[in-house]
Amino acid sequence: MSVAAVGAALALATPAGAADVDTGLPPGPAAARAATLAQSAAGWAAGTRSYLVITAPGDTSAARNAVTTNGGSVFAHYDAIGVVVAHSTSAGFATAMRSAPGVQKVGATRTSDVPADAYSPTLPGAPAQSSTTLTETARWDMTRINADKAWAVSTGSPAVTVGVLDTGVDERHQDIAPNFDAADSVSCAYGKADARTGAWRDVGTHGTHVAGTIAAAKNGKGVVGVAPGVKIASVRIAEPSTSMFFAENTICGFMWAGDRGFDVTNNSYYTDPWMFNCPDNPDQAAIIEGVRRAQEYAEGKGSLQVAAAGNSNYDLANKRTDTESPNDSTPVSRTITNACIDIPTELPGVVTVAAMGNGNIKASYSNFGRDVIDVAAPGGDGAYGVYSTLPGGKYGNMNGTSMASPHVAGVAALLKSADPAATPADLRARLGSQATDTACPSDSRCTGTTAKNAFFGEGQVDALKAVGGTGPQPGRYFETTTDVTVADNATVESPISVTGVPGNAPAALKVGVDIKHTYRGDLVLSLVAPDGSVYSLEDFADSDGADDVLKTYTVDASSETASGTWKLRVRDIATQDTGRINAWNLTF
Repeated sequence: MSVAAVGAALALATPAGAADVDTGLPPGPAAARAATLAQSAAGWAAGTRSYLVITAPGDTSAARNAVTTNGGSVFAHYDAIGVVVAHSTSAGFATAMRSAPGVQKVGATRTSDVPADAYSPTLPGAPAQSSTTLTETARWDMTRINADKAWAVSTGSPAVTVGVLDTGVDERHQDIAPNFDAADSVSCAYGKADARTGAWRDVGTHGTHVAGTIAAAKNGKGVVGVAPGVKIASVRIAEPSTSMFFAENTICGFMWAGDRGFDVTNNSYYTDPWMFNCPDNPDQAAIIEGVRRAQEYAEGKGSLQVAAAGNSNYDLANKRTDTESPNDSTPVSRTITNACIDIPTELPGVVTVAAMGNGNIKASYSNFGRDVIDVAAPGGDGAYGVYSTLPGGKYGNMNGTSMASPHVAGVAALLKSADPAATPADLRARLGSQATDTACPSDSRCTGTTAKNAFFGEGQVDALKAVGGTGPQPGRYFETTTDVTVADNATVESPISVTGVPGNAPAALKVGVDIKHTYRGDLVLSLVAPDGSVYSLEDFADSDGADDVLKTYTVDASSETASGTWKLRVRDIATQDTGRINAWNLTF
């Protein structure tokens, strides 16, 4: 399955909502739609496969008639984009349909049978909820993108909605419920909208985790999302028994997003069963075209799609082989080229997100690619996981580009909140222009410039800039970026002048340190208060041969007057390795 921490990044999508025409479901309340779903259950048979039939947008009636004539049935249809989702047990169905008048492309969307559940979907259960004693803290991933500083300016607007196309969302979670939009939530599993209450619920844990990173409420408990003031809608595109995201599900999700006016969608998955879809394969060509049209439709309605780049440590700009597809039956090894694409992340208009660990580093698993990656964000790696919400009122860590993408979706939501007139193209451009340039490490695979490269695209997104902050918040945050050279066997100090902060410093003064050094085991770090008092930050082990220091320390400085000149003191206690204080900051 396309899971975040193993291979691809995972998520779900739901069907379109202008949908009473386009999905083949009758108009009316959810109960009527549910009845229609149940009545069609008898239409399933072993060997049922799903196909996309592509025709001219506007009226799919001729194509739908051809489906019936050639031994199939219409499961859903999206007239606005000229896509019909057809089912058939006939092995010759696709071949016959490709010669039907007006039909442009036909392709099987899977190499396995459509589950019988598609005809009478089971509602996911509502998990029992646990309360929490956890209190909100500024987690590493949020401080990396300045989300903790952004919240002091804006938490986002409730008029902005982010669609979580994923495994579903637990809407009763204590950190999700305040921002959850049930009216615009749905299941798109199997490619047709199921708007029954609870159909949107999580059939795993992935979607709830993603939702929390985007917009967990700032309510004093648990965690805080990047944009805790915006709304979240769940579009479950994952199927319950496999947690797979087939093309018809994704199409339904994008159509729903467009018709319901979602400002942003997060897509932490790839479209199963093909890790890459190749245009010279007729089945995969139909998948590319169908999903492309649906994404284009959603964007045309004002929705920006943000997507995970994938977790295979694969160079998306130099594709050679695919050994993981099809993942719904038996994978085979095949030779591919750059014409083959990972969808939806490589579709035009979609923001492609790479993952970073805690620091200016590519996460070990993250896909990359020159001119493919747009921006980067924290995704977790090793000991540093992304901590967020889990079903049942719980919390936990996950790593993946699946975790990086919702950070970017949250920043996009803050941008939209700050400028309601911004188009998807505007948001896409601002995500890149406001990102923090991040240079390539010593890795030959990372090509390009500091401003734009294969690992980080245009850099790491910045939530503070998204809300109109251009730097430190007066009276709270102070920073210096003046370089100070750290020579062998020397002690140096870098000053910051603090003004406008009355009284004493806090008991949890934050000291952010960015030191470039070729052997940090040589270093001893201290904070010097205005009256000369010295607070130890860290004496690195002599055997610590890693490069650089990029950490935030907490100091009880409550006995010190806040205003005055504070200093970061750095001692180098050995020879051979040198460096510099690149920047440091204080948060009161």
